[in-house]
Amino acid sequence: MVAAQAGAEIRAILRNGEQLLLTLIIPVLLLVGFSLAPLVDVGQARRIDFLTPGVLALAIMSTAFTGQAIATGFERRYGVLKRLGATPLSRAGLLLAKTLAVLAVELLQIVVIVGVALALGWRPAGSLLAAVPYLLLGTAAFSGLGLLMAGVLRAEATLAAANLVYLVLLGCGGVVFPLSVFPGGVESVLELLPISALTGGLRAVLMDGEGLALGPLAVLAAWTVVTLGLAARTFRWE
Repeated sequence: MVAAQAGAEIRAILRNGEQLLLTLIIPVLLLVGFSLAPLVDVGQARRIDFLTPGVLALAIMSTAFTGQAIATGFERRYGVLKRLGATPLSRAGLLLAKTLAVLAVELLQIVVIVGVALALGWRPAGSLLAAVPYLLLGTAAFSGLGLLMAGVLRAEATLAAANLVYLVLLGCGGVVFPLSVFPGGVESVLELLPISALTGGLRAVLMDGEGLALGPLAVLAAWTVVTLGLAARTFRWE
């Protein structure tokens, strides 16, 4: 039952043109556009080496947070979750199916983005396997934030808020330009955002060739615990 529901969730995501644009096309366009044109100053690093980890982080956020929040919000509004709750599929099974669908779409995103980046000349300094802990924790943190938003707000409010948060985090999370462009006090605050932690951790591994950085992992773990905990307490199925 979980596998069948996960398959249905994946098909729904891939058939939704707006969601596909958000989760796949926009990150690829950002990667190609900002890597080929000198639109931002990334310091001494090659633009493609700097941008690829940030775009990977953006792809995780777009699927685990923005796409999931909007889809779940409208499913709750139209009574889809209520009807699924009356089937033999348990609520835990439903959440597991949604999680598997998110991970499957993220895997597709990573394959496409990495393929495009390699074609543009990207040469990661570290192993992609070393980035897995960041990707998993980032997925959990953004999923918790998305479910928290979808579980307490009306569907229309979720749609507006999720897109607004997406744009704010895109601009302030170090995705396409370094956080060092902000004043020191602001930069310290922005480093506590989940997108900043995910982007910074991925850059440490893939651009600088470092090992696991405890700082970004701790930030992502804190966001995971807080958002999933609040979502479990406040989520309304109807």
